[in-house]
Amino acid sequence: MAYGYNGRILRVDLTKGTISVDEPGDGFYRRYFGGRGFISYYLLRELKAGVDPFSSENKLVFAAGVVTGAPVGGSGRNSVGAKSPLTGAYGDAEVGGYWGAELKHAGYDAIIVEGKAEKPVYLWIKEGEVEIRDASHLWGKTTAECQEIIRADVGEPLARTAIIGQAGENLVRYAAIINDVHHAAGRTGLGAVMGSKNLKAIAVRGHNRPALANPDAVGALAKWLRDVVGLVMGGFRSQGTAVSLRALNRDGGLPTRNLQQSVFEEADKITGRAMKETILIGQGSCYACPVRCKRIVSVSEPYQVDPAYGGPEYETLAAFGSNCGVDDLAAIAKANELCNAHGLDTISTGATVAFAMECYERGILSERDTGGLKLNFGNASAMLQLVDMIVKREGIGDILAEGVARAANTIGKGAEEFALHVKGQEIPMHDPRYKQGLGIGYAISPKGADHTMSVHDSMYTSEGPLMESGKGLGLLEPLALNDLSPSKVRMVVYHSCWQHLIDCLVLCNFMPFSYRQVEELVCGVTGWNSTVWELMKVGERCLAMTRAFNIREGLGRKDDVLPQRFFTPLPSGPLQGVSIDKDQFEQAKETFYSMMGWDRINGSPGRGKLQELGIEWVSDYLGGEVED
Repeated sequence: MAYGYNGRILRVDLTKGTISVDEPGDGFYRRYFGGRGFISYYLLRELKAGVDPFSSENKLVFAAGVVTGAPVGGSGRNSVGAKSPLTGAYGDAEVGGYWGAELKHAGYDAIIVEGKAEKPVYLWIKEGEVEIRDASHLWGKTTAECQEIIRADVGEPLARTAIIGQAGENLVRYAAIINDVHHAAGRTGLGAVMGSKNLKAIAVRGHNRPALANPDAVGALAKWLRDVVGLVMGGFRSQGTAVSLRALNRDGGLPTRNLQQSVFEEADKITGRAMKETILIGQGSCYACPVRCKRIVSVSEPYQVDPAYGGPEYETLAAFGSNCGVDDLAAIAKANELCNAHGLDTISTGATVAFAMECYERGILSERDTGGLKLNFGNASAMLQLVDMIVKREGIGDILAEGVARAANTIGKGAEEFALHVKGQEIPMHDPRYKQGLGIGYAISPKGADHTMSVHDSMYTSEGPLMESGKGLGLLEPLALNDLSPSKVRMVVYHSCWQHLIDCLVLCNFMPFSYRQVEELVCGVTGWNSTVWELMKVGERCLAMTRAFNIREGLGRKDDVLPQRFFTPLPSGPLQGVSIDKDQFEQAKETFYSMMGWDRINGSPGRGKLQELGIEWVSDYLGGEVED
């Protein structure tokens, strides 16, 4: 008997209007676990090289993990993936809420969406039954409006939804998919892929949780988490992810004015504490989670902000706040509402606005280009108008809807220097001059700059609980933030593999589980005799597959680069004069490839490494790129 998963993967062909079910064997689940493991497997095996991300040939995969839907905090998430329209490379995003757990309880571990519908549709999945329904009446509506109508249509007030807004419909290349109205699968433009297929939403309802192999073990972990929340996660419960903003600003690591600086003089106005003392009215949660870190805010003036759309987290506060030079918390909350209502990634959107602001201040863009907007840093009103223009692809918004890399090429006049991205994806709100190991992670990441796929150096700079946790992977000594030695690269390698494992499980990054406790969770749910060693290999296997996908699509070492800005010293603040040393960075990349068993020419996984990972089939998709 299988525990923890259904053994059923749903396929929906929107072109043909057909529904079918794959039933992979137990070995498939143990090798790939779910989430990014499933997505990379299907994209590599089933997409032809060079497929246009907006063509009907692209596939959109929604995937839970083997622990998704178990009654323990952090287990309510799911992954979504496709070939990214933003990067042209491997793309995925993880998202919280209740939708992932509901999909598992409705009888499926993943959904593979193929083809393109002739007109707008949505999927309705209930207790294993699947319908393709007309969505013409939903097209153009906000995510909250759409959810309300769908729930009335299907007669299920607790149906869980994954929805796109106008940004996805208009193929904004960094459009998001929004779960439960305020949880975003934000990165890599998957909402635009969904829109290209005329798929407005997927609604699910189910009551049949897969059996647990050891309910007592899982229950003990859930109880432990509830007991320690106040001790180790009190800040998250009180202020959400924004609890880190003040410390980052203090240390000189807060992206400011398109990462020209790393200290924002008005940071105290946009912290989690400031939000709690002014506009916070409640706290949201995800399935089975006792932390309740999600923000719910309400603003009546000068902007009206609907609490249905939650509230801004750290990345949003920094992207629309410090990085745009805006200290108006109400305006940032409004920007968050616009992104959740219309389906935009707040990181890429805020970064794109900041790019436009720098271009404006440097005279590359004029008011004639912007439709009269004065895009100075700090102009909150102009920022909000620009977000609306991006959603609708109006005026300059049409150019910016392509992402900073393409927009800079269109604008010209040297704008490329200020378009901060890796592989086409905008930089998250963590400056790699501050966390230089994370800079390696940005460059190597298969989906472009991403802050969740590698190490955050600040965790391991001194002895303490985080450093003690790292010793569980053999990371025994603290390392400086700007260290790029082989020891730091080893830290990046181990954390990258572990993080890929977490994203195969689709477990929340913020759960304070030790490596051993994650092992216990997997064993308790599935009944497998898993070890931390096996789990690390699952992550490494996934990293190799995503790398192989990109190699096949023409990306390689030449694309593992950072913007020149990060090799330029910071002009002020605690890190004044600090930059990444380019020679050390290049050597660190080469060391990373060597440690991973990738070739030094292009960073392609070697044949022996693929065999060691049990995925020698991947070499068939790399042609002559694989070395013996």
